Amino acid sequence: MSLNSVRKNRPLLGFYILVTYVVIQFSWWSFLMFNLNNEIYQLKTELNIIQTSNPTEATLQGNKLQKKLHARWAMIIGEGSVFFVLLVSGIIVTRSSFKKENELNRQQNNFILSITHELRSPLASARLQMETLAMRDLNKEKQNEMIAGAMSDIDRLNALVENILLAARIEDSNFKLHLEKTDLGAYISEIQKGYKLAPTDKRQITWDLQAGVHARIDRFSFLSILNNLYENAIKYSAPGSPVCIALRQANGKVTLSVKDQGMGVQEEDKPHIFKKFYRAGMEETRSTKGTGLGLYIVQYLSRLHGGTIQVRDNTPTGSIFELTLPQSHE
Repeated sequence: MSLNSVRKNRPLLGFYILVTYVVIQFSWWSFLMFNLNNEIYQLKTELNIIQTSNPTEATLQGNKLQKKLHARWAMIIGEGSVFFVLLVSGIIVTRSSFKKENELNRQQNNFILSITHELRSPLASARLQMETLAMRDLNKEKQNEMIAGAMSDIDRLNALVENILLAARIEDSNFKLHLEKTDLGAYISEIQKGYKLAPTDKRQITWDLQAGVHARIDRFSFLSILNNLYENAIKYSAPGSPVCIALRQANGKVTLSVKDQGMGVQEEDKPHIFKKFYRAGMEETRSTKGTGLGLYIVQYLSRLHGGTIQVRDNTPTGSIFELTLPQSHE
């Protein structure tokens, strides 16, 4: 076990030691109480035999003492059971709190590592391209390629900052949406024009948008939903693999699905991927970019729109993220 793991688990180890001590003390207290009552019963029985000459009366007194002993046993067992239940409940709650705190610390540590990488990489890339432009006499085509690359890095930084600011805003209970009836097909088509892949990325992006689909959305927030789902599909699928964004309406529901043929989502990760900061694995060994905020924002904004977001497996490989919204008839 590493030194960091020992440090992280030190509070939990201390807690287990304390629990073990309390359980031992409780067991010892129970034994002493039973033993003490038995000794008192034995002494009173002997004293009763000495003081009473009538055997019948001595038997009656003995029966009374035995009933008192059983009543005290019942009292000890009842009070001990209540104490034990409270003790076990406290242990479970405290242990759960420790685990949640450790998980939160791990996720925050991952977030700090990822945000450092996410900020540093595009800045270094943009700087390198600007320095190349400044120091070398390049032809027009190469200059345009360099400028496009730098602009792409700036857009990436801008999207990252927008996600961080939006995640901070939605923690505010006063965060509200301005919903208005929108032709989603036309709206997404306009957004689509701004999406550009890197020159080396030969993947096929398919936009299958049904016409005449209307829903009440907040245009700024819905843009964030679409951006994050799109970026998630690009991030977790290999260059050259297809991605399909489809818009459909049926049975009073509007469905926006984003399908990729990437690595997919492991079954054990599915219940957690929409949690804030959650990313499978450790940041030090992860190859994909991200901060763990994108899908959290998608789920939060989907709920504010009165919709749901879910993930399921694609065939033969990859994932399908499906956003469902109420259809607007107004």
